[in-house]
Amino acid sequence: MLVCEHASNHIPARYAGLGLPEAELRRHIAWDIGAAALSRRLSVLLDAPLIMSGASRLLIDCNRPPGAPSSIPLVSEATEIPGNHGLLPEEVATRRAAFFDPFQAEVTRCLDGREAAGVRSVILGIHSFTPVFLGTPRPWHAGVLYRDAVEFGAWLRDALSADTALVVGDNEPYQVNLEEDYTVPVHGDARGIPAALIEVRQDLLGSNSGVEAWAQRLAGILRHRH
Repeated sequence: MLVCEHASNHIPARYAGLGLPEAELRRHIAWDIGAAALSRRLSVLLDAPLIMSGASRLLIDCNRPPGAPSSIPLVSEATEIPGNHGLLPEEVATRRAAFFDPFQAEVTRCLDGREAAGVRSVILGIHSFTPVFLGTPRPWHAGVLYRDAVEFGAWLRDALSADTALVVGDNEPYQVNLEEDYTVPVHGDARGIPAALIEVRQDLLGSNSGVEAWAQRLAGILRHRH
């Protein structure tokens, strides 16, 4: 089962771009560039269910626990998000009800349905990351992030690393933790379902051929997951 929590940079007109110029909303701060295209192609190749967010993570992040500082960020990387400052509890609740809760409910519904049908699930979240973060270059082509599902995470990491041309991060460039993550701890670990996130460097997903290459690579690996 595929999940893409940061698929879209869409912000409804009523939010006036959260006070940001359009150029900022095209950056990584608003979404995971290339992740939606990779998710859709991988879903087709694997005939796997896919659930994608429909709004920017700047409104509310579907992979952050509500109430966490990064759930509705005041600053993303080094960019102030004016429209997220001074929010009343009612507005926070409105965003959660509009964007966060429906996404999580659909993930839960899909997993429940598969369990009821006797279908064993594995969850893979599809993400992308910037080649440079706050001035520091990142050496990885991809990273595998996991917490309790050590066997699944290590298997995926090792399968990717079998291509010696790739530099694959093991819980890099990020780490999964209970305070700042939702998909893996809640939908995966808490239910005893193997769950991991795959992070692919954005510049490798900047073209149709790049997306296709990574989709084929991941599909070829995941087809052999038993």
